[in-house]
Amino acid sequence: MRALPVGDGALLVEVASGDEAQALHAELVRRRAAGLLTVREIVPAARTVLLDGLDDPGRLASELTASEVPGTPPREQDVLDIPVRYDGPDLADVAAHWGVPEQEVARIHAGTEFRVAFCGFAPGFGYLTGLPARYDVPRRATPRTRVPAGSVGLAGPYTGVYPRSSPGGWQLIGTTDTVLWDHARVPVALLSPGTRVRFVRVGRS
Repeated sequence: MRALPVGDGALLVEVASGDEAQALHAELVRRRAAGLLTVREIVPAARTVLLDGLDDPGRLASELTASEVPGTPPREQDVLDIPVRYDGPDLADVAAHWGVPEQEVARIHAGTEFRVAFCGFAPGFGYLTGLPARYDVPRRATPRTRVPAGSVGLAGPYTGVYPRSSPGGWQLIGTTDTVLWDHARVPVALLSPGTRVRFVRVGRS
């Protein structure tokens, strides 16, 4: 673990893997909730966690670098179910890459419990982990200029759902009507780091 100063009141903590980043994020959120850590923002990414608004970043850096990365974060939250029709235009390509029939892609994906590792790219977009490494898929060689809102895609080790229409290069395996970003809702974003997610197969996919 390495803690790097960012400005006067922030730290960027680097770890070795996405799992470690998720575990560290969960531990820091727990400390803040328990009153053991004063920080304005805790922002996880693929292999880093940014802490902003620290009173004494140097002291915290020393504490973190002298400790071990915490274990797997607890799964105390309820699971969020997202209904999905497995009808994406890249379903056949993903099946070929995995070496399974198309229906097996749906079974494997819907049979996996995911966790939001971090958010980014677009408001409401979560990078979900959970599939074993053997199911990693490459991004499309040529990104699409328009991916419809609600598209469920795969890229590398991640699953994601496009919260709005946008360009994108992920492999699209399904669609959902679930609204991920809604200004009239509290919270506005349906997904946040640490959220447990399960995709529920619906329709004739």
